[in-house]
Amino acid sequence: MSVSPLQALTIDQLRQRSSTKWRTHPADVLPLFVAETDFPLAPAITAVLARAIELGDTGYTPPDPGIRDAFAAFAQRRLGWTVDPARVRTTCDVMMGVVEVLRQVIEPGDRVITTPPVYPPFDMCIEEAGGVVERVPLVDNGVGWELDFAGIESAFAAGARSILLCNPHNPTGTVHTRESLAALAELAERFGATVVSDEIHAPLTQPGIVFTPFLAVSDAAARVGFAITSSSKAFNLAGLKCALIVTAADGPTKIVNDLPPEVEWRTGLFGAIAGVAAFSPESDAWLDSLLAALDENRRLLAELLETHLPGARYRMPDAGFLAWVDLRALDLGDDPAERMLSDAKVALNPGPSFGEEGLGHVRINFGCSPEVLREAVARVGTLVAS
Repeated sequence: MSVSPLQALTIDQLRQRSSTKWRTHPADVLPLFVAETDFPLAPAITAVLARAIELGDTGYTPPDPGIRDAFAAFAQRRLGWTVDPARVRTTCDVMMGVVEVLRQVIEPGDRVITTPPVYPPFDMCIEEAGGVVERVPLVDNGVGWELDFAGIESAFAAGARSILLCNPHNPTGTVHTRESLAALAELAERFGATVVSDEIHAPLTQPGIVFTPFLAVSDAAARVGFAITSSSKAFNLAGLKCALIVTAADGPTKIVNDLPPEVEWRTGLFGAIAGVAAFSPESDAWLDSLLAALDENRRLLAELLETHLPGARYRMPDAGFLAWVDLRALDLGDDPAERMLSDAKVALNPGPSFGEEGLGHVRINFGCSPEVLREAVARVGTLVAS
């Protein structure tokens, strides 16, 4: 049965929002940068938040707001992943969860591997936790990106104590294979290291693509791994603070359970309430419609780039609503986004912010209406042609 794509809000409606995406730039700029989407909330989320406001339910977050059980059910239903709710703890957001876990598994000055081009806050989180960033870039194999196991093994052998994994990967949209994740787990265990896996984009994996949770790939992965996730990316809830730290074996579970209680106290009540609704079966149809819209847009973007920017290199992402586009052939300099903002009035994420591998690249947020996407790429195409 076909699924109708979710319809984005109109530009007039979106410009009434007060979030970063719609307040950073003047009204003549089309914002396709920060990872917010332009769709209405899932009805189940709207209903529970409206009810909470009606009741004045704005107090402290309880010890068990129901999010653990809701996520475990969602993981089983949508990802085929069996999660023990007793091995789930909450915190404010995914990056805070990353910092708190890293603080427990590394010593000050220890090196932590990243796989650039990668989400810019990864470096900041490692440094906040007292670590030193060890960059092992993804390998471009001609058809996609994959982990550089020789580089990772070398980094572990030289003393790196952990790897901060992004799966699905931001900005490339790569969904790492079960085989590669299993190999990573074996490497980490051999060197006594840990794997901290940011899996916030997992619910946005496209149908036909298999997402494998890191903790589910093997017993070794369970022994060395920590998964951190949230409903915030798929359901556009970044302003409502709630993330989940998930473990699957006694060693990592003890580490998480021994975190200071204030780590969990930072969970926002509205974030937990909204997360329970997001992970509920009532929101599945909405999520399917969102995925259908994103599938149409990732394909539309390929057509638009071919028409307006024929020198651009773009691979459709397997997950998410972020496109990694190589513009080096167009001679737009190391940071094409800078000129696109000033001259085309289109805000994109600068490629260099993702590491030196991002020179000459941009990240495009296609979690918008087809009309906005068309207008944005046409503006950039006019700039390049001028």
